[in-house]
Amino acid sequence: MSKEATTAILKRAQKEGRSYVLEPEVKEIMASYGVPVTKERVCTSVEEAKQAAAEIGYPVVAKIVSPQVVHKSDAGGVVIGISSAAEMEAAYHAILKNVRAADPKAEVRGVLVGEMSKGEEIIVGSINDEQFGQVMMFGIGGIFVEIYKDVAYRLVPLEPIDAREMIEEIKGYPLLTGARGRAPVDLPSLQQTLLNISRFLNDFPDIKEMDLNPVFVSERGVKVADGRIILG
Repeated sequence: MSKEATTAILKRAQKEGRSYVLEPEVKEIMASYGVPVTKERVCTSVEEAKQAAAEIGYPVVAKIVSPQVVHKSDAGGVVIGISSAAEMEAAYHAILKNVRAADPKAEVRGVLVGEMSKGEEIIVGSINDEQFGQVMMFGIGGIFVEIYKDVAYRLVPLEPIDAREMIEEIKGYPLLTGARGRAPVDLPSLQQTLLNISRFLNDFPDIKEMDLNPVFVSERGVKVADGRIILG
């Protein structure tokens, strides 16, 4: 049902006049393609947010969900490391206040409460090239991705050997294999994640751009913590 579910999400975005997919929708799409995502819930009240945080388990992260707020951090719409019900309540109110100050007309659909993941931060993305079609990208992620520029590219669809070579050819590969006393990450799960994402892009060749960052990978597997999809 991955293709059918994704089609419905993309049609909904287009019907609403959006050129991009909201973060909860991105994760719904990824999960339907077998890509692990962080546990989360979109909440529309403080009490609901506190309940979600308690069920997910502290610490948690809170993020604004709004069609008008693409860059959530720039609008003060993200709070990380929330460790108690009192902090959750304060974060909820602060996010709404910040977003309304940044854009009084922004439609707020709720606050996403999600788990905090650990591991090495990677990025998985794509661009729709006029000549070659979908080109997939993998590399070291996080806030310094544009500084490191440590990435590898392959045409979609990927074969298993493509996914393995993408992982192995980046300069940060030793970070994934246990350098400096780190625990080696689950490379088979990472490789399968790239193949699953490739399948999504192959199913929807008109996707203009995708950016999953950060994606956390550890010895326990892979989890997408944030992402965006730009429609063609």
